[in-house]
Amino acid sequence: MPRYKLLIEYDGRPFSGWQRQDNAPSVMELIEDSIYTFTHERITLFGAGRTDSGVHATGQVAHFDLERDWHSQKITAALNFFLKETGVAVLGAWKVTGEFDSRFKAVKRYYRYRICNRRAPLTFEMGRAWQYSFPIDVELMQQGADRLIGHHDFTTFRATACQAKSPWRTMEMLRVSREGEWVYLDAMARSFLHNQIRSFVGSLAEVGSGRKPVDWITESLEARDRQACGPVAPPDGLYLTRVDYREDEVYEIVEEPWRGHKKD
Repeated sequence: MPRYKLLIEYDGRPFSGWQRQDNAPSVMELIEDSIYTFTHERITLFGAGRTDSGVHATGQVAHFDLERDWHSQKITAALNFFLKETGVAVLGAWKVTGEFDSRFKAVKRYYRYRICNRRAPLTFEMGRAWQYSFPIDVELMQQGADRLIGHHDFTTFRATACQAKSPWRTMEMLRVSREGEWVYLDAMARSFLHNQIRSFVGSLAEVGSGRKPVDWITESLEARDRQACGPVAPPDGLYLTRVDYREDEVYEIVEEPWRGHKKD
């Protein structure tokens, strides 16, 4: 049974999130239905990150199995045909070994949060960034972010509905930067808790705006209490940008070039 890996980009605004849900559109369901339209096979799509409603992706990774063997480039072309004008695109497809698992084999996940720091409302970027009208100091935000790097109990910074068995996570990178009116928070870890990045951003904005001192981040972390968290930033600015896998585990199967004019 051939297994395929997909690299996916999507605008999260029309969707209830990545995960299939009852009576609400999801990215997962849309792609599964597109695969069925193309292959006439009902499959289950497994994603590396379960992004929430309104959260975007430029580097989501997923995998699925098929009964029939298709060329990966044919899958890319066909899926993009059926996904056009949906806000979802397949950036690439690869035939992989059965050992590949988009979720459990992932060793690093990267997220970026985008803040437009200006008084004027958003126009073209509406729904794709958080418009924050108060001045914010990125150096103060970085000082606060430094308190969150490392292995910690992040109970304060996870949703009360989070289903993870443990609140402990290791934050390997939290970097705050500015480019003109744009402020970015880039995060990297093996895995994240539900609403963790948005909780970080909302609390760090409190520090960057001067409403809270840097030490408040440490106090909030050590409280291990959701009530100690600052306001949660909206989903608009959050993007899953990349997922890494071990370089010493080779999963991709080399294929002959696809001849698009040939019948399958």
